[in-house]
Amino acid sequence: MRNTLKKLIPYAVVGVMSGATTFGAITYFNVKGNHADFNYFAPKNNDAKYASFNMTGVGDDFVKAAKMTVPAVVSIKNFSNKKTRANDQDLFDLFFGNPFGGNPKQQQQSPPPNMPTGMGSGVIISPDGYIISNNHVIAGATKLEVVLSNKKSYVANLVGTDPTTDIALLKIEEKGLPYLNFANSDNVEVGQWVLAVGNPMGLNSTVTAGIVSAKGRSIDLLSQQSRTPIESFIQTDAAINPGNSGGALVDPNGELIGINSAISSKTGYYEGYGFAVPSNLARKVVEDIKQFGLVQRGFLGVVPLDLSDERQVSAYNQQKKTNLKSASGVYLIEVAEKGGAEDAGLRNGDIITKVDNTVVSSYYDLSFAVGSKRPGDKVAVTYLRNGKQNTINVTLKDQKGGTTLRSKADLSVTEKIGAEFEPLSEKFKTDYGLNSGVIARNVENGSEMAKIGVVDNYIVIEVNGKPVNSQKDIEKILDSYSGNVQIKYVDEYGRITTRGFKMP
Repeated sequence: MRNTLKKLIPYAVVGVMSGATTFGAITYFNVKGNHADFNYFAPKNNDAKYASFNMTGVGDDFVKAAKMTVPAVVSIKNFSNKKTRANDQDLFDLFFGNPFGGNPKQQQQSPPPNMPTGMGSGVIISPDGYIISNNHVIAGATKLEVVLSNKKSYVANLVGTDPTTDIALLKIEEKGLPYLNFANSDNVEVGQWVLAVGNPMGLNSTVTAGIVSAKGRSIDLLSQQSRTPIESFIQTDAAINPGNSGGALVDPNGELIGINSAISSKTGYYEGYGFAVPSNLARKVVEDIKQFGLVQRGFLGVVPLDLSDERQVSAYNQQKKTNLKSASGVYLIEVAEKGGAEDAGLRNGDIITKVDNTVVSSYYDLSFAVGSKRPGDKVAVTYLRNGKQNTINVTLKDQKGGTTLRSKADLSVTEKIGAEFEPLSEKFKTDYGLNSGVIARNVENGSEMAKIGVVDNYIVIEVNGKPVNSQKDIEKILDSYSGNVQIKYVDEYGRITTRGFKMP
């Protein structure tokens, strides 16, 4: 009998600890109202009693949130013509999952007809069929198929996309659909419960639970697809795997607080860390795309150095023979002429420490605080100059220096196709036997030029069968043009290729 009791004691201890943990969770979920008003502590009341708490409280809340969320989360199938080599896959490719299986060390063949090259998730955000997902889920697609939780499928139209935030907006033709409301992600607290809903590993309508592990997290992932990435992820330990990308991160009320986008993993599968785009940023992006056809993004007009990044600081010191110290904040290497920062009085060498109510500890804090605003918006910028703190108001501008909002019709030719061009010298043309050509510069990831294989330093020799020798030549050919565009270019190996796209 004594030996039996000894064996049972450890189980009793575990039971007591589990009970305490469960009570803590239940106390959290029994609080009603707005997240910002949650009280995580027991009331300071001598009459507080613990004997009659509801043991099913947590489960009930999870069930309610799941029932609200699952019908509004869809599966997205990406059909494209690309061939995939597994060892060339980056984190985004791993997040698609590999629906064809096979040895990851072997080159993948083109998929069979009517088979997707990638799969992800999306969230219905309106009853008339608008769906939010990730840019990397829909990248390169020739067709996008959306499958609802009830197995009904639709061909989706791509309304717009934003590589900077990894957000895309799709539309299917249907009415009366279940949908999720955006919550205020600023009210999300570290430690609160969340559910991740998506279609991981081909398993439709999967729900996992966890907590918010951190906020404002940057993992330097979006720089793969944008020169001006905005990263301020919600980090969660809710299990997220390939196929979850583009799915919903919701609070216990079933409200959308984030769009699941990435995982931190050495294997490509869940290892404890998942990341979601905050709902406030995602909502701003889709509102811009719906209203203007493109994202309206404000810029300070500065070249920043992230003082929190020791490698950047060390490299800058070596290059410029300076002695900057690693610290919190963003050092201004350059202030652009006629930009908002210069107009407001910022100078080279100033250190930005705060924008409005956002503390700027790193470059990503700055990009989020400014990039979530529109041209013409004003922000309060706090900065250090010669050790003294100052605050000024800056009017943000777009990349062209304007403060007014623009639609697709207002874009220049080079903005529409996503590249700029520089003339070739006559000597270069002679040396390489070219009669015409311009060098592609600043090719944007996901742009029309990038989609046909053009990258920086490729040489474009003809557009629609006409030789080009300057950016003005290209603009003249494509100005007011709305048909199919044929681009003849030379790659880094000297191969001449002709590929086309439809003018946006």
